[in-house]
Amino acid sequence: MPYTSAMAQKHVPQGTGPSHRQLRVGELIRRTLSEVLQRGEVHSDELRAMSITVGEVRVSPDLRIATAFVLPLGGKDAEEALAALNRSKGELRHHVAKAVKLKFAPELRFILDETFDRMEATRRLLADERVQRDIAKRDDDGESDAE
Repeated sequence: MPYTSAMAQKHVPQGTGPSHRQLRVGELIRRTLSEVLQRGEVHSDELRAMSITVGEVRVSPDLRIATAFVLPLGGKDAEEALAALNRSKGELRHHVAKAVKLKFAPELRFILDETFDRMEATRRLLADERVQRDIAKRDDDGESDAE
């Protein structure tokens, strides 16, 4: 019986992170998408007019699906950028296939990167005076992170 990707997935322990191969391929795809968008190699006037950051690319265990987390510069017109990327999926997939030598060109999926929003929310939370008071109280009580 031939070895299939479904068999490979059965042997992956639950709760583990991505493999080194997934991380390496994801980074290659991220770099390729970033360069293609930066150089304006896509036949989309909309995409050429935008500056889009590709923050991360996560690849499925079988390397057939690549999810790119993207955000236009300044976060403006995020929905329009997402729509333009989805319209240019085929062309972007072609660029990725040329740059990243894999058995199959991965299907590209685009999601808005909310990392910066979460970081800002965390900063605001940590700056809250009640949180600062709790932190100061913890330090005054002599508690440490080592406990």
